[in-house]
Amino acid sequence: MAFFAVFVPVVMLGVMVALGRYEELMLPTVRNDAAPRRRSPAPAREPHSRVTPGTGDGGRGA
Repeated sequence: MAFFAVFVPVVMLGVMVALGRYEELMLPTVRNDAAPRRRSPAPAREPHSRVTPGTGDGGRGA
């Protein structure tokens, strides 16, 4: 009988801790941020000219 009096509360505590960990894994977490953080977009590149310097024919040759 003393066995149950000592070990039942310890086992119940272990079950409660295990259930808490299980709940943390299964339920999605709530962020404190109002909006999700996003990376800033890369700066726009300048358009490249298709004209080969000095020819004026668009790089297609003669």
